[in-house]
Amino acid sequence: MADITHLPMEQLQDLECCLDSNPPWGFLPCGFVGFECVAAKSDPYPDTHNVGMKVLACIVINGLFASTEAILLAFQNYILMLGTSVMIPSWIVHAMGGSDGDKARVIQTLHFVAGINTLLQTLFGTRLPTVVGGGSSAYIYPIAYIITDSSLQQISDPHERFIQTMRAIQGALIVASSIQIILGYSQIWGLFSRFFSPLGMAPVVGLVGLGLFQRGFPVLGDCVEIGIPMLLLVVGLSQYLKHVRPFRDIPIFERFPALICVPIVWIYAVILTASGAYRHKPDTTQNSCRTDRANLISTAPWFMFPYPFQWGPPTFSAGHSFAMMSAVIVSMVESTGAYMAASRLAIATPPPAYVLSRGIGWQGIGVLLDGLYGTVTGSTVSVENVGLLGLTRVGSRRVVQISAGFMIFFSILGKFGAVFASIPFPIFAALYCILFGLVASIGISFLQFTNLNSMRNLIIIGLTLFLGISIPQFFNQYWTPSRHGLVHTNAGWFNAFLNTLFSSSPTVGLIVAVLLDNTLEVERSKKDRGMPWWVKFRTFKGDNRNEEFYTLPFNLNRFFPPT
Repeated sequence: MADITHLPMEQLQDLECCLDSNPPWGFLPCGFVGFECVAAKSDPYPDTHNVGMKVLACIVINGLFASTEAILLAFQNYILMLGTSVMIPSWIVHAMGGSDGDKARVIQTLHFVAGINTLLQTLFGTRLPTVVGGGSSAYIYPIAYIITDSSLQQISDPHERFIQTMRAIQGALIVASSIQIILGYSQIWGLFSRFFSPLGMAPVVGLVGLGLFQRGFPVLGDCVEIGIPMLLLVVGLSQYLKHVRPFRDIPIFERFPALICVPIVWIYAVILTASGAYRHKPDTTQNSCRTDRANLISTAPWFMFPYPFQWGPPTFSAGHSFAMMSAVIVSMVESTGAYMAASRLAIATPPPAYVLSRGIGWQGIGVLLDGLYGTVTGSTVSVENVGLLGLTRVGSRRVVQISAGFMIFFSILGKFGAVFASIPFPIFAALYCILFGLVASIGISFLQFTNLNSMRNLIIIGLTLFLGISIPQFFNQYWTPSRHGLVHTNAGWFNAFLNTLFSSSPTVGLIVAVLLDNTLEVERSKKDRGMPWWVKFRTFKGDNRNEEFYTLPFNLNRFFPPT
């Protein structure tokens, strides 16, 4: 026992930047510019004009280098969020009857709203460094139900059917957003979080990563000649070569693995496409591997400023709205797990109940904006960007806020954004294999605060993980274009509601974990569950560090005091 020295630690120790700090500024050694400025000021034979110019030049140079690393890290976050936020609209828009031009406009709108939502969440929500995008597969079931509605399917003109379907989805999102807004701002979700414990959160956060395994190697496997090199290159640079610092002692391979590897493999994919390597391959392979199949660059407008109701006034249906509510509930659960992981990767305390509710409330505002603008899907926390915090070891809030600026900027300048959005999916899938796995391991790390020698705990952990993977897999087996899920009654909204809930690994995991953890020998197992450590994070004032991490900017806590 004396050899066991790895004691439980509240915060990860080998991360560079925490939530409210910034990346090590600049690519120059610390003090380099400052030394030159001091030397200029201390010239024994000063020329007043020259000294002033030297000092001014030093300030300008310092400012330029001061923002370089933060901007590159932010651009890396932007590139990463493109994967799912392009993939899901690409599946949905054509099923709605839309053209490639419609797909390009939808993707631009989605990125524009994602930038706004990310800024709102990092400023006024949980304030954690999380990207809020439109990449949740939870919305696919209710959207598929709306698309196959008989009143929409009978429209013969494809473009008109696309417009009417979009309006129906907008109406459903607007109504369904009220679930998160009410549960968030009323603090009901925070009250429910009192049933959470380290034992219950560990498998749930783990399933936030593991539940997305279908986006990993199964997508990578569609084009292994691109995906495998990408996977090996990222692991090699970020892990084996992370101590190699070829440029002024900056760990560029550890900081920018995606920014370095994506262009290299992308160029390789362009060469394969241009050389005719996929000329006689099946359509599935060509769609996954070729770099000229997305049709985004040619169809995207040079300039487009998204605005509310750009597709026309939303239409409302009770059935569509009830179906969409299930996706909003699933998104809420998935985002809660992602917030827990992000807090650990940002060297912050677990978000208190008040902060968690505040974040869910603002996420509801985000879904409302999705409905108003017409992004075709709702918002949720981007799990891959949470994983990137750990891969780069930078959990800075400012980096994510700058990345939101990139989302808005490139969504307005359509052609430029379309260039990046046309990166083949297997490249992103290779990154997902690493990043989703990292988020899963962060969830497992919560188990260090529990008793892993307790059979009660082991049963809860094992059953939650197993059912959290196997039940959604069972439901997803029954997904076909003609039969949308296992539950197949005459009430389509009811089918979509249940199929959505039980196709989500984190949601199933949360139900199982909370039920078992709060009914099996609860009083006798407080220490085994990790509650003595966890209880201080339930309230905003339970730990002094909460104020440092989660206080609202601009002194807004005066008007919205923590409850």
